[in-house]
Amino acid sequence: MFGVSPSELFVLAVAIVTGGIVTGILSGLFGIGGGAIIVPVLYEIFRVLDVPDEARMQLCVGTSLAIIVPTSIRSFLAHRAKGNLPVEVLRIWAPPIVIAIVIGAAIAAFMPSYVFKLVFVIFTTLIALRMLLGSEGWRLGDRLPGRPTLWAIGFITGFQSAIMGTGGGSISTLALMLYGTPIHVAVGISAGVGVIISIVGTIGYALAGIPHQALLPPFSLGYVSLIGFVLMAPISAAVAPLGALLAHRMAKRNLEIAFGLFLLAVAVRFVISLL
Repeated sequence: MFGVSPSELFVLAVAIVTGGIVTGILSGLFGIGGGAIIVPVLYEIFRVLDVPDEARMQLCVGTSLAIIVPTSIRSFLAHRAKGNLPVEVLRIWAPPIVIAIVIGAAIAAFMPSYVFKLVFVIFTTLIALRMLLGSEGWRLGDRLPGRPTLWAIGFITGFQSAIMGTGGGSISTLALMLYGTPIHVAVGISAGVGVIISIVGTIGYALAGIPHQALLPPFSLGYVSLIGFVLMAPISAAVAPLGALLAHRMAKRNLEIAFGLFLLAVAVRFVISLL
């Protein structure tokens, strides 16, 4: 961190604290990992620390997944304490999610980032429109589909998360709601999805970054910055139960609108990065 001015350190500290708080609330409120917030904050931190461009984005994604681990665990436990979540869905989703994360982590280092951003914008916009329009006609069934379809959904969720450093809550929440799952239950299950994705993804990025250790800053385990994890993870995990409490106090329609507006904001951010 030599060469970083005191004013830059102050700005980075404020960004870390703010990012941690926002991440924790979003995780509890919507069942998402908060990678859309964490990755941009980490990107600026690693830019100031002169992390090379060829390793910076991977380091952001890997560190984001690590930060999401404790946050997702606390969010999932908080939601489960509010009601009985059908955790059997998580058992079905776990294998395809793990497979997709391994594949995603392996190819993320060399695939053009704009491709993943474009796909993410499309998915996020469709999900946001479903939430904002609130159309009950946007349904594929009144109960969850069979195992093959659930495996396909799990694979898509895991792959997108491995590329973007997110907890997978956006896609999994939409999928559950399209099959008649109430949003409060869908958010809780999605928090559990975040636990699986973040743990496996962290391990994958840590291993993928070992051959490139010379490009990475001190106290990095592959593409996972231990300093970034230590600074942000406790804050985000501490406030996650607050987000879960807010979610269960909000009316179903209000929660859908809030979720839709958040996803549109995320989509706009990625569109701007493509320009």
